[in-house]
Amino acid sequence: MQMKKAANTTMKVALSLLLGGAILYWMYRDFDFRRVEHVLWHEMNWTWMLLSFPFGILAQMFRGWRWKQSLEPIGERTRASVRVHAVFLSYAVSLIIPRIGEFARCGVLARYDKASFPKALGTVVTERAIDSLLVLLITGLTFLFQIKVFNTFFDKTGTSLDTILRGFSLTGWIVTGVCALAVLILLFYLLRRLSIYNKVKNTLHGLWQGVTSLRSVRNVPLFICFTLAIWGSYFLHYYLTFFCFESTAHLGLACALVTFIVGSIAVIVPTPNGAGPWHFAVKTMLILYGVADTDALYFVLIVHSVQTLLVALMGVYAWMALSFTETGTANA
Repeated sequence: MQMKKAANTTMKVALSLLLGGAILYWMYRDFDFRRVEHVLWHEMNWTWMLLSFPFGILAQMFRGWRWKQSLEPIGERTRASVRVHAVFLSYAVSLIIPRIGEFARCGVLARYDKASFPKALGTVVTERAIDSLLVLLITGLTFLFQIKVFNTFFDKTGTSLDTILRGFSLTGWIVTGVCALAVLILLFYLLRRLSIYNKVKNTLHGLWQGVTSLRSVRNVPLFICFTLAIWGSYFLHYYLTFFCFESTAHLGLACALVTFIVGSIAVIVPTPNGAGPWHFAVKTMLILYGVADTDALYFVLIVHSVQTLLVALMGVYAWMALSFTETGTANA
């Protein structure tokens, strides 16, 4: 069983690396990497890159602080330092195994503050849903204000929303829904027949408690403020890098917001820190705003690499800090 699980994990990591690597190879197959060093030390303004770092750190710290708001209603008392370090570590380990970070940070909380893993995971699911809704809202507004740019993007990439929507007829949607319902019923029946049903039921109950914790958040305005602060910090962490390069310094907030949204959607593809899909999406949008192809390639390569290195360093710091942290139930 352990061998099979390890093999599946290895396969997922290999596929994510292969996918990201394939996209990067296709993008940079004729690229002159020897000029990257010259751009880094002679053409790039590092002051703006350094100014962006605090916002990248703050985004994750705000996430750790916000986590308290959804944990407290379900009776989980945790330390702020442990929550923040858990978030730092979760993003770093996701560089190795995409999407494993959510489980890692709940595991840290369970180990150091004796929090319930299923409940903690449920709160993470809730927070991800809230974040997704906010990104969806921002995407909708951005799409409306920059619809011409998005239309050009779809034309350049060969994507058509009409084609996607026409791919399913009414009958197709009905059949898909019936099949999905049948699968759920079958899974439920199998779980009832398995000896581990009670264990699975308890785990799902813990998850549900975590998901519904948002209804009992004591300070909703604070939760909303933390959420806005998280995404505001992410945006500033990205936007300030525009001023590092002469080719992007003049583009303004509208371009930054569009490329930020497109990049945020691209990282849904399970590759380490969105490597590959993020590069392609942001580079394509920058070209539509008039940035030369080579300059856009320099931008996405350097910005993504530096910001990924920052995530890795924060993870190393969190791992070291946690190694000196005492385990036990939090008092506050």
